[in-house]
Amino acid sequence: MGLTGWTAGIGRIAAIALILVAPVIAQERRPVRRPAPASLPPPKQEAADVVCPTPLGEGVTTKLAFCDVMSGRNPAEGILVKLPPHRGPVTLTFDLHNRHTYSEEQVKANRAFSRYTATVGVLTMDNTLVSRAVVENEFRKVTDLVDRVTGGAGPGGVKAVAPTGTESISITIPEEEEQVSILGEKLTVERLDGTATYSSPGRPIAIISNVKIEYRPPPPPKPAAPAKPAPTKKPQ
Repeated sequence: MGLTGWTAGIGRIAAIALILVAPVIAQERRPVRRPAPASLPPPKQEAADVVCPTPLGEGVTTKLAFCDVMSGRNPAEGILVKLPPHRGPVTLTFDLHNRHTYSEEQVKANRAFSRYTATVGVLTMDNTLVSRAVVENEFRKVTDLVDRVTGGAGPGGVKAVAPTGTESISITIPEEEEQVSILGEKLTVERLDGTATYSSPGRPIAIISNVKIEYRPPPPPKPAAPAKPAPTKKPQ
């Protein structure tokens, strides 16, 4: 075989090899198809499911439900916020107010000044602190009240105790929690006759209202696979 024939033979062998290898290379380069992750429903915001052991009452103007935050150390005795089934963390929001006992006589005598600083804690049911919240404000006149509360013996059927000052609170609750508790920690009150601090258990520390949650529901369950039909028996 001459040099030309030998070269042609080598060329044919190389061409055959390329033909055999090309499908393998093409097959290796195909993208791997992975199953699409389950899509999660959009976030929801709704009024929270709240168990209030010491309700203060309903606001005359706002129609909000006001709840006293009592001081304590046992989460089971606090304001309980139940969380629905969720995926990811939950955002808990509420308005935190100070608690003022209104006196028309003190206002007229210019002796109603009070400065309040209240601290509350949001805890898991195993007594782990998630976060603290603080509201601070001053009271001088009736317009410093957020609202009056129904159900009292005063003029117009309102209670003497009313919310004053508003701090909008937002707290992120870890995904694994199903319920949290809100408990009072400390209240400092400054008046014309001096300053006092309260923290003993069982004392009203603050007021909350407008409790809401924002969360992402878990994905819907997968539909059950259709049952396989029973095999038909062949006639004998």
